[in-house]
Amino acid sequence: MSLQVEKLDNGMAKLTIEVAAEELDKAIETAYQKNKNRISIPGFRKGKAPRKMIEQMYGKEVFYEDAANELIPEAYEKALEECTEDIVSAPKVEVVQVEAGKPFIFTAEVALKPEVTLGKYKGVKIDAIDVTVSDADVDAAIAKEQESNARTINVEDRAVKDGDMTVIDFEGFVDGVAFEGGKGENYPLTIGSGQFIPGFEEALIGAELNKEVDVNVTFPEDYQAEELAGKPAVFKCTVKEIKEKQLPELDDEFASEVSEFDTMAEYREDVKKNLEERKLSAAKDAKEDAVIDAVIADAKMDIPDAMLETQQRQMVEEFAQRIQSQGLSMEQYMQFTGATPAMLIEQVKPQALKRIQSRLVLEAVAAAEKMEATEEDFEEEVKLMAEAYQMENDKIKELLGENGAKQVKEDICIKKAVQFLVENAKEAKPTKSRAKKADKAEKAEATEE
Repeated sequence: MSLQVEKLDNGMAKLTIEVAAEELDKAIETAYQKNKNRISIPGFRKGKAPRKMIEQMYGKEVFYEDAANELIPEAYEKALEECTEDIVSAPKVEVVQVEAGKPFIFTAEVALKPEVTLGKYKGVKIDAIDVTVSDADVDAAIAKEQESNARTINVEDRAVKDGDMTVIDFEGFVDGVAFEGGKGENYPLTIGSGQFIPGFEEALIGAELNKEVDVNVTFPEDYQAEELAGKPAVFKCTVKEIKEKQLPELDDEFASEVSEFDTMAEYREDVKKNLEERKLSAAKDAKEDAVIDAVIADAKMDIPDAMLETQQRQMVEEFAQRIQSQGLSMEQYMQFTGATPAMLIEQVKPQALKRIQSRLVLEAVAAAEKMEATEEDFEEEVKLMAEAYQMENDKIKELLGENGAKQVKEDICIKKAVQFLVENAKEAKPTKSRAKKADKAEKAEATEE
């Protein structure tokens, strides 16, 4: 195999890869053996027709496509090992020559890693983040726990009120005529949830059990069913069940049931401690983001479109793997949400660009500060991985291989660069925007947990 590299405009390069004629001939024979049982030739049983007879009847190019597909992946991998350029995108492949007895030639157009010119990265100014936990924060956290421990009870001695969980029968009429899809039986509806059109749920407040009530509403002008949009309707409803949440008392008994503490005072102190830890963690993440954003803003780099597109597709694949682990396929997700592959690719574009820019500037900082991953750093990282996967250290190293170990060491340098930037940053007084960002990160972390 031989390789030629031609630099193109906009951070792209064209690799011209040539594979020996002997390798192409072997691939053509492999393609023949693979496909001969599916080809019919008069006078021969399937799978028994000679290759020359098939090529004579269908053309000598009949096996070229399969042969090319056989050769390209391995040849491209070998070219990557030989190439001294840093390739950062999937290849756009084009076959130049494929003919028996001649070398197989194809090109791969790829993006090259862009150069980064750092601006100011030491002493970057960022807003400090307020990490104090107020009594209101503690109250809100305890109220959330109280809500999650509420029990549901049946109500029979009063009418419907806001927040009740009801079960209803209903039928809708427009101009006195029942309309399609306007009828339901034993339908669960929480009053105030906003499940139904505006005014419907509010009109049920005060309704009594097992007594029919008329609910007068008007469909929104932009309602999905055009024949109903903007029209007044009457729903005849019967409330069959009323349930309400009964919140537990916030006392020592509650504290002992939801925590390891015997008193409300101890539980409250623990809640405050946990909130402080979360705020500190969220503030740390927000601070890192702010520093990196500032360094990116003052740096210069031209991101090739192909590099960005590759990152976008990788992020969509990562998303697909995450939802698949939750039992949902991408096909189902797109059906439920109305999204398309193109929409998903476009949605992740800003995050993909930020991920690329962050990596590039951090690599540049690590290089500028001559940061290295020591053997002790590597061994510590391997130890953490071994603990996470419950494997022996040597097994982790074996699985990583040379390329994996190189990647781990590069990631260690990235972490060192982040730590360096944060330690050298200058903090201003807290601002509402940064505080909100940290609070948002904290809430997202709580939701994931």
